Amino acid sequence: MQVSMASYYHMLCNAEDVRKLNITVEEHNIQNGALELMKALRPEWDCSEIRIELFTDGITNKLLACYVEDMSKDVVLVRIYGNKTELFVDRDTEIKSFLILYAQGCAPQLYCTFNNGLCYAYMPGTALDPDHVRNPQIFRY
Repeated sequence: MQVSMASYYHMLCNAEDVRKLNITVEEHNIQNGALELMKALRPEWDCSEIRIELFTDGITNKLLACYVEDMSKDVVLVRIYGNKTELFVDRDTEIKSFLILYAQGCAPQLYCTFNNGLCYAYMPGTALDPDHVRNPQIFRY
């Protein structure tokens, strides 16, 4: 039996291996939920020094950056899933894809999932737009 490379990676990357925190970040109380997550993920951080920055470009999800001091060091991104997005996004497949991309150096480290989202490392870069992906110097890589 021949196994495709994609199937091979999906067998190696198990969403069940990712740390799961029994925390729910309430939409009306995002900051406290993010702090609760940081207590579990970064217990060495002083809660009074944690900065939380909300990014507002998402369509359904909310994305926060949590860090101490400046954003050039350890940054934890917190993605809070939009209401009912699980109806059209298979979360297990999303996690497996995240792990596969991380293993290939194309995505940041996934720290954990929680009841309504996930936390991962910040990876500097530029989000591709349609002009980027049409550029032959980019799409060939």
